[in-house]
Amino acid sequence: MAVSWVVTGLGVVVSLLGYYLSPSAWGYGILGFGLAHIVLGVLDMFRMPERSRY
Repeated sequence: MAVSWVVTGLGVVVSLLGYYLSPSAWGYGILGFGLAHIVLGVLDMFRMPERSRY
């Protein structure tokens, strides 16, 4: 669960960096990369880990 928070927090930081650089193509790319990290971090929080193998 802690890894999910780290990925989401890193995505917020990267998204903010991309937002401030947004008039350029690099800014939009960095913003999208950060938003993808936020989405993947939140989805990882809802994932049910497989605790036992049969």
